[in-house]
Amino acid sequence: MVLLSLMAGSCTDLDEELFGRLSPDNYYLTEEEGLSSVVGVYQSLSRVVDVGDAWRIAEFGTDEFFVPGRASGGWFDEYNMEIMRHEVSPQNSAVARAWSWYIFPTIGRANAVIESLTDSPNSENLSTLIAETRALRAYAYFYAMDFWGNVPIFTESRVDPNNLPTTNARAEVFDFVVSEMLAAVEEMPSINEINKAEYYPRFTKEAIYAALATIYLNAEVYTGTPHWQDALTMAEQVINAGAYSLEEETGDVFLATNEENSPEIISSFSIDPTVNAGNNQFILYTQHALAREKYNLPFTPADGYSTGPIALDRYEDQDERKALIEYGPQYYLNGEPLLDANGEQLVLIPIQDMTAAEDHEGYKVLKYSPVGASWSGFNADNDLILIRYADVLLIKAEALFRTGDAAGALALVNEVRARSNASTLSTLTLEDIEDERARELIWEGHRRRDMIRFGSYYTDTFGIKTGVTEEWRNIYPIPAEQIVANPNLEQNPNY
Repeated sequence: MVLLSLMAGSCTDLDEELFGRLSPDNYYLTEEEGLSSVVGVYQSLSRVVDVGDAWRIAEFGTDEFFVPGRASGGWFDEYNMEIMRHEVSPQNSAVARAWSWYIFPTIGRANAVIESLTDSPNSENLSTLIAETRALRAYAYFYAMDFWGNVPIFTESRVDPNNLPTTNARAEVFDFVVSEMLAAVEEMPSINEINKAEYYPRFTKEAIYAALATIYLNAEVYTGTPHWQDALTMAEQVINAGAYSLEEETGDVFLATNEENSPEIISSFSIDPTVNAGNNQFILYTQHALAREKYNLPFTPADGYSTGPIALDRYEDQDERKALIEYGPQYYLNGEPLLDANGEQLVLIPIQDMTAAEDHEGYKVLKYSPVGASWSGFNADNDLILIRYADVLLIKAEALFRTGDAAGALALVNEVRARSNASTLSTLTLEDIEDERARELIWEGHRRRDMIRFGSYYTDTFGIKTGVTEEWRNIYPIPAEQIVANPNLEQNPNY
Protein backbone atom coordinates (compact mmCIF):
# COMPACT_ATOMS: atom_id res chain seq x y z
CA MET A 1 0.00 0.00 0.00
CA VAL A 2 2.89 2.35 0.82
CA LEU A 3 4.43 1.58 -2.59
CA LEU A 4 1.14 2.24 -4.35
CA SER A 5 0.69 5.56 -2.54
CA LEU A 6 4.21 6.62 -3.53
CA MET A 7 3.50 5.67 -7.13
CA ALA A 8 0.22 7.58 -7.08
CA GLY A 9 1.98 10.65 -5.75
CA SER A 10 4.56 10.48 -8.49
CA CYS A 11 1.77 10.57 -11.10
CA THR A 12 0.32 13.91 -9.92
CA ASP A 13 3.05 15.99 -11.61
CA LEU A 14 1.76 16.29 -15.17
CA ASP A 15 4.18 19.02 -16.26
CA GLU A 16 6.78 16.56 -17.53
CA GLU A 17 8.69 17.18 -20.76
CA LEU A 18 7.86 14.70 -23.54
CA PHE A 19 10.27 13.45 -26.18
CA GLY A 20 9.70 11.50 -29.40
CA ARG A 21 6.01 12.29 -29.93
CA LEU A 22 5.19 12.86 -33.58
CA SER A 23 2.29 15.06 -34.65
CA PRO A 24 1.26 16.97 -37.78
CA ASP A 25 2.61 20.16 -36.15
CA ASN A 26 6.16 18.93 -35.63
CA TYR A 27 6.77 16.16 -38.11
CA TYR A 28 4.70 16.10 -41.31
CA LEU A 29 6.26 19.32 -42.56
CA THR A 30 8.10 18.11 -45.68
CA GLU A 31 7.40 15.61 -48.42
CA GLU A 32 10.23 13.39 -47.14
CA GLU A 33 8.72 13.27 -43.66
CA GLY A 34 5.26 12.55 -45.04
CA LEU A 35 6.55 9.86 -47.38
CA SER A 36 8.19 8.05 -44.47
CA SER A 37 4.67 7.32 -43.19
CA VAL A 38 3.11 6.63 -46.59
CA VAL A 39 5.73 3.92 -47.12
CA GLY A 40 4.19 2.03 -44.20
CA VAL A 41 0.83 1.99 -45.99
CA TYR A 42 2.49 0.60 -49.11
CA GLN A 43 4.13 -2.12 -47.04
CA SER A 44 0.79 -3.01 -45.45
CA LEU A 45 -1.00 -3.15 -48.81
CA SER A 46 1.78 -5.34 -50.24
CA ARG A 47 0.41 -8.20 -48.19
CA VAL A 48 -2.52 -8.62 -50.60
CA VAL A 49 -0.03 -10.19 -53.02
CA ASP A 50 2.28 -12.06 -50.69
CA VAL A 51 1.49 -15.66 -49.71
CA GLY A 52 -0.62 -14.78 -46.68
CA ASP A 53 -4.35 -15.13 -46.16
CA ALA A 54 -5.42 -12.14 -48.28
CA TRP A 55 -3.71 -13.67 -51.32
CA ARG A 56 -4.77 -17.19 -50.40
CA ILE A 57 -8.49 -16.41 -50.21
CA ALA A 58 -8.17 -14.76 -53.62
CA GLU A 59 -6.85 -18.07 -54.99
CA PHE A 60 -8.58 -20.64 -52.79
CA GLY A 61 -11.79 -21.99 -54.24
CA THR A 62 -10.44 -21.82 -57.80
CA ASP A 63 -9.29 -24.50 -60.22
CA GLU A 64 -5.63 -23.41 -60.07
CA PHE A 65 -4.80 -23.44 -56.35
CA PHE A 66 -4.93 -26.24 -53.79
CA VAL A 67 -3.37 -26.82 -50.39
CA PRO A 68 -3.79 -30.51 -49.60
CA GLY A 69 -3.27 -31.98 -46.20
CA ARG A 70 -0.16 -34.16 -46.26
CA ALA A 71 -0.03 -37.83 -45.28
CA SER A 72 2.86 -36.88 -43.00
CA GLY A 73 0.43 -34.80 -40.94
CA GLY A 74 1.34 -31.38 -42.27
CA TRP A 75 -0.82 -28.72 -43.89
CA PHE A 76 -4.28 -30.15 -43.18
CA ASP A 77 -6.62 -27.30 -42.26
CA GLU A 78 -10.38 -27.78 -42.30
CA TYR A 79 -10.86 -24.07 -42.94
CA ASN A 80 -8.79 -24.39 -46.12
CA MET A 81 -10.95 -27.33 -47.09
CA GLU A 82 -14.07 -25.24 -46.51
CA ILE A 83 -12.93 -22.62 -49.00
CA MET A 84 -11.88 -25.23 -51.56
CA ARG A 85 -15.31 -26.88 -51.27
CA HIS A 86 -17.11 -23.48 -51.49
CA GLU A 87 -18.65 -24.11 -48.07
CA VAL A 88 -17.15 -21.25 -46.09
CA SER A 89 -18.61 -20.51 -42.66
CA PRO A 90 -18.46 -17.24 -40.67
CA GLN A 91 -16.05 -19.00 -38.29
CA ASN A 92 -13.45 -19.57 -41.02
CA SER A 93 -10.12 -18.46 -39.57
CA ALA A 94 -8.39 -17.81 -42.92
CA VAL A 95 -11.13 -15.39 -43.95
CA ALA A 96 -11.03 -13.81 -40.50
CA ARG A 97 -7.26 -13.26 -40.68
CA ALA A 98 -7.56 -11.71 -44.14
CA TRP A 99 -9.95 -9.16 -42.62
CA SER A 100 -8.17 -8.43 -39.34
CA TRP A 101 -4.50 -8.90 -40.26
CA TYR A 102 -4.37 -7.68 -43.85
CA ILE A 103 -7.17 -5.60 -45.34
CA PHE A 104 -8.59 -3.45 -42.56
CA PRO A 105 -5.23 -2.71 -40.88
CA THR A 106 -4.17 -1.21 -44.21
CA ILE A 107 -7.29 0.93 -44.26
CA GLY A 108 -6.67 2.01 -40.66
CA ARG A 109 -3.06 2.97 -41.36
CA ALA A 110 -4.11 4.92 -44.43
CA ASN A 111 -6.78 6.78 -42.44
CA ALA A 112 -4.22 7.82 -39.82
CA VAL A 113 -1.67 8.98 -42.39
CA ILE A 114 -4.27 10.93 -44.38
CA GLU A 115 -5.38 12.72 -41.21
CA SER A 116 -1.80 13.59 -40.24
CA LEU A 117 -0.94 14.87 -43.72
CA THR A 118 -4.17 16.86 -43.94
CA ASP A 119 -3.62 18.44 -40.50
CA SER A 120 -0.06 19.47 -41.31
CA PRO A 121 0.50 23.23 -41.58
CA ASN A 122 2.21 22.34 -44.86
CA SER A 123 -0.73 20.30 -46.15
CA GLU A 124 -1.15 22.34 -49.32
CA ASN A 125 2.30 21.15 -50.42
CA LEU A 126 1.47 17.55 -49.49
CA SER A 127 -1.55 17.19 -51.77
CA THR A 128 0.13 14.57 -53.95
CA LEU A 129 1.02 12.45 -50.92
CA ILE A 130 -2.53 12.76 -49.63
CA ALA A 131 -3.87 11.65 -53.01
CA GLU A 132 -1.39 8.76 -53.09
CA THR A 133 -2.55 7.56 -49.67
CA ARG A 134 -6.21 7.88 -50.68
CA ALA A 135 -5.43 5.64 -53.65
CA LEU A 136 -3.75 3.10 -51.36
CA ARG A 137 -6.78 3.12 -49.06
CA ALA A 138 -9.13 2.75 -52.02
CA TYR A 139 -7.10 -0.23 -53.22
CA ALA A 140 -7.54 -1.90 -49.83
CA TYR A 141 -11.26 -1.13 -49.95
CA PHE A 142 -11.38 -2.72 -53.40
CA TYR A 143 -10.16 -5.97 -51.87
CA ALA A 144 -12.65 -5.64 -48.99
CA MET A 145 -15.46 -5.11 -51.52
CA ASP A 146 -14.27 -8.02 -53.62
CA PHE A 147 -13.99 -10.47 -50.71
CA TRP A 148 -16.88 -9.45 -48.44
CA GLY A 149 -19.06 -7.18 -50.55
CA ASN A 150 -20.89 -5.29 -47.82
CA VAL A 151 -18.40 -3.64 -45.47
CA PRO A 152 -18.24 -0.40 -43.46
CA ILE A 153 -16.82 2.67 -45.17
CA PHE A 154 -14.81 4.31 -42.41
CA THR A 155 -12.36 7.14 -43.04
CA GLU A 156 -11.56 8.41 -39.54
CA SER A 157 -8.28 7.70 -37.80
CA ARG A 158 -9.99 6.51 -34.60
CA VAL A 159 -13.10 4.49 -33.88
CA ASP A 160 -15.58 5.81 -31.33
CA PRO A 161 -16.54 2.78 -29.21
CA ASN A 162 -19.93 4.39 -28.62
CA ASN A 163 -20.57 4.86 -32.32
CA LEU A 164 -19.18 1.83 -34.12
CA PRO A 165 -19.19 1.72 -37.95
CA THR A 166 -22.17 0.26 -39.77
CA THR A 167 -22.31 -1.85 -42.92
CA ASN A 168 -22.42 -0.22 -46.34
CA ALA A 169 -23.84 -2.03 -49.35
CA ARG A 170 -21.39 -3.39 -51.91
CA ALA A 171 -22.56 -0.91 -54.54
CA GLU A 172 -21.86 1.95 -52.12
CA VAL A 173 -18.35 0.65 -51.51
CA PHE A 174 -17.87 0.42 -55.28
CA ASP A 175 -18.87 4.06 -55.70
CA PHE A 176 -16.54 5.08 -52.87
CA VAL A 177 -13.57 3.18 -54.31
CA VAL A 178 -14.09 4.58 -57.80
CA SER A 179 -14.60 8.17 -56.60
CA GLU A 180 -11.51 8.03 -54.36
CA MET A 181 -9.33 6.69 -57.17
CA LEU A 182 -10.65 9.20 -59.70
CA ALA A 183 -9.96 12.02 -57.26
CA ALA A 184 -6.49 10.72 -56.45
CA VAL A 185 -5.43 10.24 -60.05
CA GLU A 186 -5.82 13.96 -60.75
CA GLU A 187 -3.02 14.75 -58.31
CA MET A 188 -0.61 11.98 -59.17
CA PRO A 189 2.21 12.08 -61.73
CA SER A 190 2.17 10.16 -64.99
CA ILE A 191 4.80 7.52 -65.64
CA ASN A 192 6.05 9.90 -68.35
CA GLU A 193 6.64 12.71 -65.85
CA ILE A 194 8.94 10.94 -63.42
CA ASN A 195 12.28 9.19 -63.33
CA LYS A 196 11.05 5.61 -63.08
CA ALA A 197 14.21 4.28 -61.40
CA GLU A 198 14.01 6.94 -58.66
CA TYR A 199 10.21 6.92 -58.25
CA TYR A 200 9.73 3.14 -58.35
CA PRO A 201 7.56 1.50 -57.00
CA ARG A 202 5.14 4.28 -56.06
CA PHE A 203 1.76 4.65 -57.75
CA THR A 204 1.47 6.75 -60.90
CA LYS A 205 -1.62 7.85 -62.81
CA GLU A 206 -1.28 4.74 -64.93
CA ALA A 207 -1.19 2.49 -61.86
CA ILE A 208 -4.54 3.91 -60.76
CA TYR A 209 -5.99 3.72 -64.26
CA ALA A 210 -5.01 0.04 -64.31
CA ALA A 211 -6.70 -0.49 -60.94
CA LEU A 212 -9.84 1.23 -62.20
CA ALA A 213 -9.81 -0.95 -65.30
CA THR A 214 -9.86 -4.03 -63.06
CA ILE A 215 -12.63 -2.59 -60.89
CA TYR A 216 -14.80 -1.59 -63.84
CA LEU A 217 -14.24 -5.00 -65.45
CA ASN A 218 -15.95 -6.58 -62.43
CA ALA A 219 -18.56 -3.85 -61.92
CA GLU A 220 -21.52 -5.99 -62.92
CA VAL A 221 -20.62 -8.46 -60.17
CA TYR A 222 -20.25 -5.66 -57.62
CA THR A 223 -23.23 -3.48 -58.57
CA GLY A 224 -25.44 -5.34 -61.04
CA THR A 225 -24.54 -2.83 -63.77
CA PRO A 226 -21.76 -3.50 -66.30
CA HIS A 227 -19.10 -0.86 -66.99
CA TRP A 228 -17.35 -2.39 -70.00
CA GLN A 229 -16.78 0.94 -71.73
CA ASP A 230 -15.25 2.41 -68.57
CA ALA A 231 -12.94 -0.60 -68.29
CA LEU A 232 -11.92 -0.07 -71.91
CA THR A 233 -11.30 3.64 -71.35
CA MET A 234 -9.08 3.02 -68.32
CA ALA A 235 -7.10 0.28 -70.04
CA GLU A 236 -6.49 2.60 -72.98
CA GLN A 237 -5.23 5.32 -70.64
CA VAL A 238 -2.47 2.91 -69.62
CA ILE A 239 -1.73 1.64 -73.11
CA ASN A 240 -1.74 5.09 -74.72
CA ALA A 241 0.85 6.33 -72.25
CA GLY A 242 3.31 4.41 -74.42
CA ALA A 243 5.50 3.63 -71.41
CA TYR A 244 4.82 -0.10 -71.06
CA SER A 245 5.49 -3.19 -73.12
CA LEU A 246 5.64 -6.95 -72.69
CA GLU A 247 8.82 -8.53 -71.39
CA GLU A 248 10.55 -11.03 -73.64
CA GLU A 249 9.21 -13.84 -71.42
CA THR A 250 6.45 -13.86 -68.81
CA GLY A 251 8.79 -15.18 -66.13
CA ASP A 252 11.16 -12.23 -66.58
CA VAL A 253 8.64 -9.98 -64.80
CA PHE A 254 9.13 -11.86 -61.55
CA LEU A 255 12.91 -12.09 -61.43
CA ALA A 256 14.58 -10.48 -58.43
CA THR A 257 17.15 -8.94 -60.74
CA ASN A 258 14.70 -7.17 -63.04
CA GLU A 259 11.86 -5.38 -61.26
CA GLU A 260 12.97 -1.74 -61.40
CA ASN A 261 13.82 -2.03 -65.09
CA SER A 262 10.89 -4.12 -66.28
CA PRO A 263 8.77 -2.36 -68.93
CA GLU A 264 5.82 -4.60 -68.02
CA ILE A 265 5.38 -3.77 -64.33
CA ILE A 266 2.73 -1.13 -63.65
CA SER A 267 2.30 -1.60 -59.88
CA SER A 268 4.52 -3.54 -57.51
CA PHE A 269 5.96 -3.49 -54.00
CA SER A 270 9.68 -3.20 -53.36
CA ILE A 271 10.97 -5.99 -51.13
CA ASP A 272 14.16 -6.09 -49.07
CA PRO A 273 13.98 -8.57 -46.18
CA THR A 274 17.53 -7.70 -45.05
CA VAL A 275 16.21 -4.40 -43.66
CA ASN A 276 12.79 -5.74 -42.63
CA ALA A 277 11.17 -4.08 -45.67
CA GLY A 278 8.74 -6.83 -46.60
CA ASN A 279 9.49 -10.36 -47.70
CA ASN A 280 8.68 -12.79 -50.47
CA GLN A 281 7.99 -16.32 -49.24
CA PHE A 282 6.54 -17.92 -52.38
CA ILE A 283 9.40 -20.39 -52.68
CA LEU A 284 9.09 -21.37 -49.01
CA TYR A 285 5.40 -22.20 -49.29
CA THR A 286 5.15 -23.56 -52.82
CA GLN A 287 8.16 -25.74 -53.53
CA HIS A 288 8.87 -29.41 -52.76
CA ALA A 289 11.53 -30.03 -50.11
CA LEU A 290 14.01 -31.20 -52.76
CA ALA A 291 13.95 -27.73 -54.33
CA ARG A 292 16.52 -26.92 -51.67
CA GLU A 293 18.99 -29.04 -53.62
CA LYS A 294 17.73 -28.02 -57.06
CA TYR A 295 18.07 -24.27 -56.45
CA ASN A 296 20.73 -24.33 -53.70
CA LEU A 297 18.38 -22.69 -51.21
CA PRO A 298 19.37 -21.80 -47.63
CA PHE A 299 16.23 -23.54 -46.27
CA THR A 300 13.92 -26.47 -46.95
CA PRO A 301 10.64 -25.48 -48.63
CA ALA A 302 7.39 -26.52 -46.97
CA ASP A 303 5.66 -28.26 -49.93
CA GLY A 304 2.33 -26.53 -49.39
CA TYR A 305 0.70 -24.73 -52.29
CA SER A 306 -0.05 -26.77 -55.40
CA THR A 307 -1.87 -26.79 -58.70
CA GLY A 308 -3.08 -29.63 -60.90
CA PRO A 309 -3.90 -30.95 -64.37
CA ILE A 310 -6.71 -28.46 -65.08
CA ALA A 311 -4.27 -25.55 -64.96
CA LEU A 312 -1.46 -27.47 -66.67
CA ASP A 313 -3.60 -28.73 -69.55
CA ARG A 314 -4.62 -25.22 -70.58
CA TYR A 315 -1.16 -24.75 -72.11
CA GLU A 316 -0.04 -26.06 -75.47
CA ASP A 317 3.21 -27.99 -75.31
CA GLN A 318 5.17 -25.25 -77.09
CA ASP A 319 3.71 -22.50 -74.88
CA GLU A 320 6.70 -21.22 -72.91
CA ARG A 321 4.48 -20.42 -69.93
CA LYS A 322 4.01 -24.14 -69.38
CA ALA A 323 7.61 -24.27 -68.16
CA LEU A 324 6.58 -22.18 -65.15
CA ILE A 325 4.68 -25.22 -63.83
CA GLU A 326 6.81 -28.00 -62.37
CA TYR A 327 5.26 -31.42 -63.02
CA GLY A 328 6.38 -34.94 -63.83
CA PRO A 329 10.06 -35.96 -63.52
CA GLN A 330 12.19 -33.26 -61.89
CA TYR A 331 15.75 -32.30 -62.72
CA TYR A 332 18.57 -30.15 -61.39
CA LEU A 333 19.22 -26.95 -63.31
CA ASN A 334 22.05 -28.75 -65.13
CA GLY A 335 19.62 -31.35 -66.45
CA GLU A 336 20.56 -34.23 -64.16
CA PRO A 337 17.70 -36.10 -62.40
CA LEU A 338 16.68 -34.64 -59.04
CA LEU A 339 17.04 -37.55 -56.61
CA ASP A 340 15.60 -38.10 -53.15
CA ALA A 341 17.44 -39.64 -50.20
CA ASN A 342 16.76 -43.12 -51.59
CA GLY A 343 18.31 -42.26 -54.95
CA GLU A 344 14.93 -42.17 -56.72
CA GLN A 345 14.05 -39.33 -59.08
CA LEU A 346 11.36 -36.94 -57.83
CA VAL A 347 8.25 -37.22 -59.99
CA LEU A 348 5.45 -34.74 -59.25
CA ILE A 349 2.01 -36.24 -59.87
CA PRO A 350 -1.55 -34.89 -59.51
CA ILE A 351 -3.05 -34.75 -56.03
CA GLN A 352 -4.66 -38.10 -55.29
CA ASP A 353 -6.04 -37.34 -51.82
CA MET A 354 -6.73 -33.74 -50.81
CA THR A 355 -6.73 -34.64 -47.12
CA ALA A 356 -3.68 -36.94 -47.02
CA ALA A 357 -1.51 -36.32 -50.06
CA GLU A 358 1.96 -37.79 -50.37
CA ASP A 359 4.84 -35.33 -50.60
CA HIS A 360 5.24 -35.77 -54.36
CA GLU A 361 1.55 -35.07 -55.08
CA GLY A 362 0.72 -31.67 -56.53
CA TYR A 363 2.30 -29.64 -59.32
CA LYS A 364 4.26 -26.49 -58.44
CA VAL A 365 3.97 -23.01 -59.96
CA LEU A 366 7.31 -21.25 -60.26
CA LYS A 367 5.90 -17.73 -60.27
CA TYR A 368 8.76 -15.98 -58.45
CA SER A 369 11.98 -17.66 -59.52
CA PRO A 370 14.63 -18.31 -56.86
CA VAL A 371 17.30 -17.93 -59.56
CA GLY A 372 19.15 -14.69 -58.89
CA ALA A 373 17.29 -13.95 -55.67
CA SER A 374 19.01 -12.86 -52.47
CA TRP A 375 17.91 -14.47 -49.24
CA SER A 376 17.42 -13.52 -45.64
CA GLY A 377 16.59 -16.89 -44.12
CA PHE A 378 13.62 -18.14 -46.16
CA ASN A 379 12.70 -14.64 -47.35
CA ALA A 380 13.56 -13.72 -50.95
CA ASP A 381 13.93 -10.21 -52.32
CA ASN A 382 11.79 -10.63 -55.46
CA ASP A 383 9.48 -7.63 -55.59
CA LEU A 384 5.77 -8.47 -55.34
CA ILE A 385 3.79 -7.69 -58.51
CA LEU A 386 0.35 -6.13 -58.18
CA ILE A 387 -0.56 -5.45 -61.82
CA ARG A 388 1.30 -5.68 -65.12
CA TYR A 389 0.88 -4.74 -68.76
CA ALA A 390 -0.22 -8.17 -69.99
CA ASP A 391 -3.21 -7.97 -67.64
CA VAL A 392 -4.18 -4.55 -69.03
CA LEU A 393 -4.01 -5.88 -72.60
CA LEU A 394 -6.32 -8.74 -71.63
CA ILE A 395 -8.68 -6.37 -69.81
CA LYS A 396 -8.93 -4.27 -72.97
CA ALA A 397 -9.48 -7.43 -75.03
CA GLU A 398 -12.37 -8.55 -72.83
CA ALA A 399 -13.93 -5.08 -72.76
CA LEU A 400 -13.70 -4.86 -76.57
CA PHE A 401 -15.25 -8.31 -76.98
CA ARG A 402 -18.10 -7.54 -74.62
CA THR A 403 -18.82 -4.26 -76.47
CA GLY A 404 -18.87 -5.90 -79.89
CA ASP A 405 -15.32 -5.61 -81.26
CA ALA A 406 -14.30 -9.26 -81.48
CA ALA A 407 -11.58 -8.55 -84.05
CA GLY A 408 -9.86 -5.98 -81.85
CA ALA A 409 -10.08 -8.35 -78.89
CA LEU A 410 -8.59 -11.22 -80.91
CA ALA A 411 -5.57 -9.13 -81.91
CA LEU A 412 -4.78 -8.30 -78.28
CA VAL A 413 -5.15 -11.88 -77.06
CA ASN A 414 -2.86 -13.05 -79.83
CA GLU A 415 -0.33 -10.36 -78.88
CA VAL A 416 -0.12 -11.84 -75.40
CA ARG A 417 0.01 -15.41 -76.74
CA ALA A 418 2.74 -14.61 -79.27
CA ARG A 419 5.10 -13.56 -76.49
CA SER A 420 5.02 -17.14 -75.15
CA ASN A 421 5.07 -18.93 -78.53
CA ALA A 422 1.45 -20.07 -78.18
CA SER A 423 -0.38 -20.69 -81.43
CA THR A 424 -2.32 -17.86 -83.07
CA LEU A 425 -6.07 -18.03 -82.50
CA SER A 426 -8.26 -17.52 -85.56
CA THR A 427 -11.48 -16.93 -83.64
CA LEU A 428 -12.31 -15.85 -80.12
CA THR A 429 -14.95 -16.63 -77.49
CA LEU A 430 -15.46 -15.45 -73.94
CA GLU A 431 -14.22 -18.84 -72.79
CA ASP A 432 -11.02 -18.26 -74.76
CA ILE A 433 -10.51 -14.96 -72.96
CA GLU A 434 -11.08 -16.56 -69.56
CA ASP A 435 -8.65 -19.35 -70.40
CA GLU A 436 -6.02 -16.91 -71.64
CA ARG A 437 -6.22 -14.92 -68.43
CA ALA A 438 -5.83 -18.18 -66.50
CA ARG A 439 -2.72 -19.10 -68.51
CA GLU A 440 -1.05 -15.72 -68.35
CA LEU A 441 -1.97 -14.69 -64.79
CA ILE A 442 -1.81 -17.99 -62.90
CA TRP A 443 -1.33 -17.45 -59.16
CA GLU A 444 -1.42 -13.66 -59.42
CA GLY A 445 -4.62 -13.32 -57.38
CA HIS A 446 -7.06 -12.81 -60.28
CA ARG A 447 -8.52 -16.26 -60.81
CA ARG A 448 -11.33 -16.13 -58.23
CA ARG A 449 -12.56 -12.77 -59.57
CA ASP A 450 -12.33 -14.05 -63.13
CA MET A 451 -14.20 -17.27 -62.44
CA ILE A 452 -16.97 -15.35 -60.71
CA ARG A 453 -17.24 -12.87 -63.59
CA PHE A 454 -17.32 -15.58 -66.27
CA GLY A 455 -19.58 -17.88 -64.23
CA SER A 456 -17.29 -20.91 -64.03
CA TYR A 457 -16.94 -20.36 -60.27
CA TYR A 458 -20.49 -21.65 -59.89
CA THR A 459 -20.67 -24.39 -62.50
CA ASP A 460 -17.22 -26.00 -62.77
CA THR A 461 -16.05 -28.82 -60.51
CA PHE A 462 -12.43 -29.35 -59.46
CA GLY A 463 -10.50 -30.70 -56.51
CA ILE A 464 -12.95 -31.33 -53.69
CA LYS A 465 -15.57 -28.98 -55.17
CA THR A 466 -18.00 -31.52 -56.60
CA GLY A 467 -21.24 -29.61 -57.12
CA VAL A 468 -22.84 -26.36 -58.22
CA THR A 469 -22.06 -23.31 -56.10
CA GLU A 470 -24.86 -20.99 -55.01
CA GLU A 471 -24.44 -17.45 -56.37
CA TRP A 472 -24.57 -15.88 -52.92
CA ARG A 473 -21.24 -17.55 -52.17
CA ASN A 474 -19.44 -15.16 -54.52
CA ILE A 475 -18.67 -13.14 -51.40
CA TYR A 476 -17.28 -14.46 -48.15
CA PRO A 477 -19.13 -14.17 -44.84
CA ILE A 478 -18.30 -11.31 -42.52
CA PRO A 479 -16.09 -13.04 -39.91
CA ALA A 480 -18.09 -13.99 -36.84
CA GLU A 481 -15.48 -12.43 -34.54
CA GLN A 482 -16.00 -9.05 -36.24
CA ILE A 483 -19.75 -9.15 -35.66
CA VAL A 484 -19.16 -10.03 -32.01
CA ALA A 485 -16.79 -7.06 -31.72
CA ASN A 486 -19.13 -4.74 -33.63
CA PRO A 487 -22.83 -5.68 -33.49
CA ASN A 488 -23.54 -2.85 -35.97
CA LEU A 489 -22.14 -5.03 -38.77
CA GLU A 490 -24.64 -7.05 -40.77
CA GLN A 491 -23.85 -10.60 -41.88
CA ASN A 492 -23.95 -11.23 -45.61
CA PRO A 493 -27.12 -12.95 -46.91
CA ASN A 494 -27.52 -16.69 -46.30
CA TYR A 495 -24.55 -16.91 -43.94
